[in-house]
Amino acid sequence: MSALVQKTNESLAKANMISQQIRPNGVESEAILALFADIPRTAFVPMQYQAVAYSDTELPIGHRQTMLSPLLEGQILQNLNLSKKDTVLEVGTGSGYLTALLAKLCHYVYSVDKYSEFSQNTAKKLAQFNVDNVSLETGNAAGGWPLHEPYDAIVLTGSMQVLERHFLTQLKLGGRLFAVVGSAPCQTALLVTRVGDSEWQQQKLFETVLPLLEDVALVNEFVF
Repeated sequence: MSALVQKTNESLAKANMISQQIRPNGVESEAILALFADIPRTAFVPMQYQAVAYSDTELPIGHRQTMLSPLLEGQILQNLNLSKKDTVLEVGTGSGYLTALLAKLCHYVYSVDKYSEFSQNTAKKLAQFNVDNVSLETGNAAGGWPLHEPYDAIVLTGSMQVLERHFLTQLKLGGRLFAVVGSAPCQTALLVTRVGDSEWQQQKLFETVLPLLEDVALVNEFVF
């Protein structure tokens, strides 16, 4: 396949992803849609999955982890409503694609992953797109990441059975947390906003299914 044909095919796949997957499902921000058009997912997808990089599905990336679907990434960004003043904590760097999108929308991103391979690979990818407002850190953030708290926004790229309080207390006043909570196949995406020193508002966004965040506590009731 020639480079021109490959580029044309990717442009078409990218346009279809935006027009058929992301925009019709409530992602209306032109700034967010422009990022999906500008930053190629193929740069972040393992070589063996290049042909389905723009498909509405999670893709394996190693260590039993998956890359989020384009739609879920768009919904995360839409609901967090980030500004250029915001500092964001991303728990689970993974492929680094959502990291790049977050960085383009906010002031600074602290992205943490327990697998150094993901952090190292993401560093190389972000450099390709001149993304320099990200700190890639290796560690287990399932119990929170107090090193740089408080945060304007926190994104959990794996689900939890319960909503853990330590993430809530690491938010600034007015800060937002995106989390998928529950047990598969019945999980709910939540947006939680800190509205006081010990008060949070919870909004149910949509139903979805997301693999559990590694090392997160497994219990049977909400800690909220």
